[in-house]
Amino acid sequence: TPLPRSVPLRYVALNKPVGCVTTRQDESARPTVMDLLPQELRQLHPVGRLDMDTSGLLFLTNDGNLTHRLTHPSFGVRKTYVAVVRGKLGEEAARRLAEGVVLRDGPTSSAAVETLSLGETTSRVRITIVEGRKRIVRRMFAHVGHPVVFLQRTEIGPVTLAGVGLGQHRELTGDEVSALLAVSRDKLA
Repeated sequence: TPLPRSVPLRYVALNKPVGCVTTRQDESARPTVMDLLPQELRQLHPVGRLDMDTSGLLFLTNDGNLTHRLTHPSFGVRKTYVAVVRGKLGEEAARRLAEGVVLRDGPTSSAAVETLSLGETTSRVRITIVEGRKRIVRRMFAHVGHPVVFLQRTEIGPVTLAGVGLGQHRELTGDEVSALLAVSRDKLA
């Protein structure tokens, strides 16, 4: 008997809208990220999570190795978010975020923090982190007194949301997959 043909590896970037949950199926019948994909891509698995109330870049793949490398903290893959937070984010709060803050489940790693704009009642901030604990960005901003109003993940490693409309997806290029593998070399090795 012939050996079963191996399934080709697929890599998809999705621009997840607010209101979708990052699961394959939801017990509460809420919309999931799988609802945004054509049937032939629905066997893929989300890589990590984005909260229901967070939008932005999410990968889906059937490559377990890449999934592990992008989600396990030891690989230190950068994730960049744009946040709109309440209040004017001052230098002290930005410095505390950059150095890392202590949350209930432990200290956060250092972050790159850039204030993009300061309005009367909100600030627009770009923050880059290497960890993926549950609701970590929201909890970090709340900790320094600036609750998040809007949050979007714009980059994972070298891959950005460029050219992917809200609720849309595209296949990653071979170069992007290679670049993701390159930035996720095990830091412990």
